[in-house]
Amino acid sequence: MAPPKEQVNSTSGLKLEQVFDLCDGKFSVRGVALLSRVPDNVTFSSLSSICEPRDAPPSILQRVIAVSHKGGFFGFSQVSPSDRLTNSLGSFSGRNFLSVFRFKTWWSTQWVGNSGSDLQMETQWVLIEIPEVKSYVVIIPIIEKSFRSALHPGSDGHVMICAESGSTQVKASTFGAIAYVHVSENPYNVMREAYSALRVHLDSFKLLEEKTVPRIVDKFGWCTWDAFYLSVNPVGVWHGLQDFAEGGVAPRFVIIDDGWQSVNFDGDDPNEDAKNLILGGEQMTARLHRFEECDKFKNYKKGLLLGPDAPSFNPKTVKELIATGIEVERLGKQRDGAISSGGSDLTEIESRIVKLKREIDQLFGVERKESKESGGCSCKERENCGGIKAFTRDLRTVFKGLDDVYVWHALCGAWGGVRPGTTHLNSKITPCKLSPSLDGTMEDLAVLNIVQGSIGLVHPDQANDLYDSMHSYLAQCGITGVKVDVIHSLEYVCEEYGGKVQLATAYYDGLTNSIVKNFNGSGVIASMQQCNDFFFLGTKQIPMGRVGDDFWFQDPNGDPMGVFWLQGVHMIHCSYNSLWMGQIIQPDWDMFQSDHVCAKFHAGSRAICGGPVYVSDSVGSHDFDLIKKLVFPDGTVPKCIYFPLPTRDCLFRNPLSDQKTVLKIWNFNKYGGVIGAFNCQGAGWDPKVKKIRGFPECYKTISGTVHVTEVEWDQKKEAAHMGKAEEYVVYLNQTEELHFMTPKSEPLQFTIKPSTFELYNFVPVEKLGRSIKFAPIGLTNMFNSGGTIQELNYVEKGAKLKVKGGGRFLAYSSESPKKFQLNGSDAAFQWLPDGKLTLNLAWLEDKGGISDLAFFF
Repeated sequence: MAPPKEQVNSTSGLKLEQVFDLCDGKFSVRGVALLSRVPDNVTFSSLSSICEPRDAPPSILQRVIAVSHKGGFFGFSQVSPSDRLTNSLGSFSGRNFLSVFRFKTWWSTQWVGNSGSDLQMETQWVLIEIPEVKSYVVIIPIIEKSFRSALHPGSDGHVMICAESGSTQVKASTFGAIAYVHVSENPYNVMREAYSALRVHLDSFKLLEEKTVPRIVDKFGWCTWDAFYLSVNPVGVWHGLQDFAEGGVAPRFVIIDDGWQSVNFDGDDPNEDAKNLILGGEQMTARLHRFEECDKFKNYKKGLLLGPDAPSFNPKTVKELIATGIEVERLGKQRDGAISSGGSDLTEIESRIVKLKREIDQLFGVERKESKESGGCSCKERENCGGIKAFTRDLRTVFKGLDDVYVWHALCGAWGGVRPGTTHLNSKITPCKLSPSLDGTMEDLAVLNIVQGSIGLVHPDQANDLYDSMHSYLAQCGITGVKVDVIHSLEYVCEEYGGKVQLATAYYDGLTNSIVKNFNGSGVIASMQQCNDFFFLGTKQIPMGRVGDDFWFQDPNGDPMGVFWLQGVHMIHCSYNSLWMGQIIQPDWDMFQSDHVCAKFHAGSRAICGGPVYVSDSVGSHDFDLIKKLVFPDGTVPKCIYFPLPTRDCLFRNPLSDQKTVLKIWNFNKYGGVIGAFNCQGAGWDPKVKKIRGFPECYKTISGTVHVTEVEWDQKKEAAHMGKAEEYVVYLNQTEELHFMTPKSEPLQFTIKPSTFELYNFVPVEKLGRSIKFAPIGLTNMFNSGGTIQELNYVEKGAKLKVKGGGRFLAYSSESPKKFQLNGSDAAFQWLPDGKLTLNLAWLEDKGGISDLAFFF
């Protein structure tokens, strides 16, 4: 992989092999010292000296070869072999860095600082600014043999690397390539180049560009989680979809989340489902006891919901169940506190819990009666007359546009794995052991529950059988994809199985094979997966995954401000995680609720997220006016052609709690760029208490600026030419303002209140003839106005467009058109002296919502 012999570094004039230098305890990049006090046992090797050409597409291989002089590997050696080794890579201070660290087992988020000691435990990568040579260096801890690594903070500015196998039986003392280092003049290029190099070096994962994304990527959907939690049932799902259809925005996909599986607890009858579960925490010690659906779905009768006597559904009952369940959970925490402190009110708390549980049983009885779900199917060939197969058939009979039905499952089958003796698989109750590294992360109820209950782990030799048993059955029942969750629980149970790398590889390979066989190779969403070993080992096939923690409609710990500040936290997770995850998977920004107090805030970000838009609304609780700003009547969305990333001036700032930074994220449409500005201030990670909490003093109005040059036009081949325009029209979607800007103009000023946003559309101005200027904005009733323009062609003194959707079309035109045609016929329009050219478009069902516009001057 040697680079071209004659190539010379353009920034410093150094020969290629001298871009990096480790000498006398200093690690230098382009002649600038980056790390000092590097221990003698640390080594550095160039990318080309270690990385062998692999079976990668030629375009990727050539890209890596071209930049191979810009990358290399840290290694280290110690005297005594161990299953967990920690070593300094050197120290730095006084340099801005951006990092992403794992704040829970499953979730990662952004962190900034200026010293190695400012890093957080379980850091996935750190990007360091080197202004002296206008460059950026990324250090990425990776996988070597059976060890997975992460960066940790050290004292006195030191950056520590921790390599661990996860098994006391797997030890090592020497590593030659345990962390990768890459340099570039562009902070976005450095991530692309680095992960491309790692794709070739490790040959254990694939980049997003190599994979086919699920067909839900540009669709509107509904996830049942926040609507039902574990109480999800066929009648409720049906009525939920019916609500959307009647509201004019029928989902093209539905995700039946946790609650459809057959699970029970170790002390239960091994053949019966656990009953009356509501919240997620309740079944985190439950185990899968069969691959088929649970009784409430299994007892569904074919045609039950198709006739005039279809069972009714009362969403109030579900809301009462959830509210009562939340109160039981709250009292449970009080009880635990009383037990630990010896409180005198323990008896009273227990009594209230018993009473509430009786109410829950009564409510479930009402729900079953309302839904008429009792009785089941007596036919021996159940698949022909009932169950989830009949349910999905009935759904598609009525909801014609429903392309996909996904279901949820945990990586180990269920939260507690597979119950031994209930399936043909070899499952074993395996105690959980947490890595010491996780002690530096946030306390997590899910982790506590899983550790308490252990995991029914299917032997890794049967990982293929596990997933094929689940997925082949689901595929036969009309399920087209899965949302795979709770992915990193494997690292708790890897002691006897060769460590986390070996165990994870077996499971990920099994999952990959099953996705290819049963779900067309792409019908999968990864969730709770935001640790580097998943991305390095589990993404050969998986093309889409969550880039944020769950959407929390309120703080589960009771902070009343959490209903607001948690929403900004979600956007920070998604934006910064996309810098690295977006190289490997299509970023999924998760669901939200359209009737939430911050729903519009979320909707603004989903409009430009470049992926699917889906909600988790409760049945009957929708803001259709808001949804229709995101979704076309056919259930598709005006999708950006890339995924959004933070602008350069946000990379080394803290948009959550520095009281001065507004999160700005850029993206592209086919014929323009967009920047979303979101005031996310009011929360953040607190290293002292090791949790994300509110900072109410930061929840305030913030001012800032935005400029067309902050759109990184060169990051997408299809957008590069738009970055060369002489002039742009800037349309503000929320305030409906129109401005003009050149690359040399002063930036636009803004002031944004907390939990609000603005979307800036930058459209290149085209000159028609000598004097006429024209720029199409799109449909202004949609949040992503520019995404409604499907085609744009300029002809002599004219412009022809295809626009999808109905509503108010806006363009800038320096002169009034002499003629306008809509779908081939002359039509009216309005032109004002300020250049605003407007007209109204109807949704044309027979043309897929597409209108043909032609302007002639």
